[in-house]
Amino acid sequence: MNDVTRNIDHDVAAGFGHEWSTFRQSEAEFSSLDREAIFQSYFRIFPWNELPPNPVGIDVGCGSGRWSVMVAPKVGHLHVLDASEDALAVARANLADTANVSFHLASVGDIPLQDNSLDFAYSLGVLHHVPDTAAAIRAVAAKLRVGAPFLIYLYYALDNRPRWYRAMWRLSNVFRMIISRLPPALRLIISQLIAVIVYWPLARSAALVERAGFSPAAIPLESYRHRKFYVMRTDAYDRFCTTLEQRFTRQQIEQMLAGAGFGDIGFSDNVPYWCAVGRKR
Repeated sequence: MNDVTRNIDHDVAAGFGHEWSTFRQSEAEFSSLDREAIFQSYFRIFPWNELPPNPVGIDVGCGSGRWSVMVAPKVGHLHVLDASEDALAVARANLADTANVSFHLASVGDIPLQDNSLDFAYSLGVLHHVPDTAAAIRAVAAKLRVGAPFLIYLYYALDNRPRWYRAMWRLSNVFRMIISRLPPALRLIISQLIAVIVYWPLARSAALVERAGFSPAAIPLESYRHRKFYVMRTDAYDRFCTTLEQRFTRQQIEQMLAGAGFGDIGFSDNVPYWCAVGRKR
């Protein structure tokens, strides 16, 4: 199977291996309050009550395993998959005390499980970093039983934001395209500077605005206003240090899910955008 069929960009996978080896998301680093709050922001629309007893599912693109740590205690068995050997090693360490997890070094186009065998799947912040996102969604769908839910988070195309906000993003994207092509050590240093001079001031400003009794929704990066600096450091690296980033409108995500055979598609109307869930028809 070639890289096109496997739907993998090796440089991107290696970059995320470096990210999760640097930001390991262990309990000592990633506060339990932040972990729980961010987890709930993704999973608030996930239909836990619809799963069968002892369900078997998959985390597609597990990275450090930071969400698998939360999901595994709720299910019968969890498969965690990542295309980076370094990332998977971090996930193994973070899930070392969890008995109901299997680890798979593979791409989304080469999931080593039987078709129609899983009760649920989720992929958070991953499939916008593969060459063909629609094909990746179809590959996940093939592994699910009929009726099984799939939770997905993809970077949004700022389709619910004003024009000035989109212009700011276009400027930041120029920096991403430059920074992501630098040597790993330099990428790390610059991303951490961005966390200090951009993420932290904007997040703290949003917190002050909220404390004053006003809505912080118009302030870029306002979703970080209650997060620890470690989260900002991780996400600054995540945002600026990958060469392959695709963004999708809510309509495009719905079309990709429907095209892969999902129905009853619903979206979260809260940050992060866009988070969606569909059930395999």
